Order: sequence, then C-alpha cells, then structure tokens
Amino acid sequence: MPIQKDIHAYNASQSAGDMRICDALAKAIDRHLPRAENKIWHRQPVWFLDGNPIVGYSKLKDCVRLLFWSGQSFDEPGLAAEGSFKAAEARYTSDDQIAATDLKRWLKKAIEIQWDYKNIVKRKGKLERLK
Repeated sequence: MPIQKDIHAYNASQSAGDMRICDALAKAIDRHLPRAENKIWHRQPVWFLDGNPIVGYSKLKDCVRLLFWSGQSFDEPGLAAEGSFKAAEARYTSDDQIAATDLKRWLKKAIEIQWDYKNIVKRKGKLERLK
C-alpha cells in the first residue's frame, strides 16, 4: 500500500536529520511490507498486517525509535527489549546508522513472528502467538 499522506506529513514535521531517518525507515518498511496497512496510530507511523501492529517509528527527545511489536521474539542483535510485552526497538540519531540488511531481516521476521496485539484488550492483557 502507498505510504499515507499523514505519515509523509509526520516525517516532514521533523528536523532535517530526523526527517531523513523517518523517510528512510518509511521507504524500507513500505518496500519490504508491501501488503501492510500504514497510518498514524497513537501519534506515530505504524504498519499493520491483518489489523495487528507490526512496526512503527517515533521521534523521541534525542533519537528516532524504530519499534517492532513482536521484536523480542526475533532473537536479533541490534534490537533492545522495550516495555513489558514482546516489543523491541532500535534507536537512530543519523540515517547512516540504519543498516539496510539488518532492517530487511527484521522486517522479514516481523511477518513471520507475530504476537496478537490486535486482541490484547479482549484477552485482558494476555498475548498469544500468531502464525
């Protein structure tokens, strides 16, 4: 699916350096997840497969954070645990820190390894593995 206008606007609202990071991430995610729906969700760009959040990014105080909702299950160096569920993140302060081969591998795993965040409220905070 094409990258939504709201995501382009989000990227354009960042500083020049952060905009380059956001644009690079959006293009790579869109290229490797061509069937994913994308939109601004909780004020950040997020890509979904079958209504389940897969990957997104957001501007933090001193970096841009790339977040994989099921990333702790990827068993990948370069991704750090984030939060109390299964999410993992990578943080960038420059677009030249984005390793295309790592990002491509992580996005492939994001398709193959998914936890069901779409139904987490219905299951009262309990995550179940999909696929």
